[in-house]
Amino acid sequence: MTAATILTLAPAPAGPATRPVPEYTAPYASAPLGSLRTRGGADVHIHRDSDGSLSSDCTGCGEYAWTLRLTTEFAQEHAASCHRPPRLIAA
Repeated sequence: MTAATILTLAPAPAGPATRPVPEYTAPYASAPLGSLRTRGGADVHIHRDSDGSLSSDCTGCGEYAWTLRLTTEFAQEHAASCHRPPRLIAA
């Protein structure tokens, strides 16, 4: 005699099947640490966030970066490689 596996599929229950997933929000950037000039003439602004991490944003390509490392090396690497000129700010 051989054991058999029975798989039964049921329709999904009506209504939301799961709880809503909260959206990630970046920590509040509380202390600007400085800016680096990119190859394209834009700026990479570096901030120390309220949780002690570092973040940066590029005014050229718009990249936002975040790191737990307490160095600015990640922003220096981006500044050395970004060739986009500064973006125009919509008025």
